[in-house]
Amino acid sequence: MRKPASSTLALALGAAVLAAGPAAAARSGNRLPPASFVGSDDAAPTEKYVIGALDQLNIFVWRNTDLGGKVQVRPDGMITTPLIPDLQAAGKTPAQLADDIRLALTKYVDDPRVTVMVESFQGSFSQQVRIVGATEKPASIPYRANMTLLDAMIAVGGLSEYAAGNKARLIRHDRSTGTQKEYDLKIARLLKKGDTSANVKLEPGDVIIIPESMF
Repeated sequence: MRKPASSTLALALGAAVLAAGPAAAARSGNRLPPASFVGSDDAAPTEKYVIGALDQLNIFVWRNTDLGGKVQVRPDGMITTPLIPDLQAAGKTPAQLADDIRLALTKYVDDPRVTVMVESFQGSFSQQVRIVGATEKPASIPYRANMTLLDAMIAVGGLSEYAAGNKARLIRHDRSTGTQKEYDLKIARLLKKGDTSANVKLEPGDVIIIPESMF
């Protein structure tokens, strides 16, 4: 099975980081505050979900079910449905895509009513968290509300045998200034000692880089 483009990119980035050697593990001196433990209903996402390449969608057209169905967003961001050979899906919210499908179907159906549901999430790069380097399975995972470092590490199976978890870094794009910031992480302290102060809140687009130990 062909790997998703996002996973391939994550693996390539991880290889580049490890090849950089000791310089790649330089400490930034910046730390993030510990994440608070909240329930899934304690806070709502600050942004609406944006469809990404390889997302699995379920399109429902009221009273015309044969015009919808399950479709996967192609790597080029397009989808194909009955009567609509190519339509841009990536970069839109489900509601925006439903409106576009509705407009396209007005040529064939009177007052079509369309609903788009995302069944399998991949997300755009700006809505993913990428974990690369010395982890069991480097990957790009869809961001979800209130995601923390612990959630991300569980998703990738934890640290590898030779990981220098306490020298890991988080790369974050600051939208307000357009700059990139780096933060130090203590992943080994979190996973091996249960130090909850090392558990930090993640944001969409974060990249976590885990170097290998030199010994």
